[in-house]
Amino acid sequence: MVAIVLFLIGFGLAVSGGVTMIAYLNFLPAGFQWMDYLLFIQTRPECYLLPIGVLLILVSTFLFPNDSC
Repeated sequence: MVAIVLFLIGFGLAVSGGVTMIAYLNFLPAGFQWMDYLLFIQTRPECYLLPIGVLLILVSTFLFPNDSC
């Protein structure tokens, strides 16, 4: 049951961070270069939700492989 909860929390965080990073891609047509974009998302705390979510998904998958319903 712990693995399922960790997986769902990680999935939610990953989706939230990914959507935020995609939304910030709208700065590219406004004149930002790719390096400017990468430096910008590096400073935004909500963009760190994607790697945290992926890490939680991996932990729930590999740390609890036999924990199922």
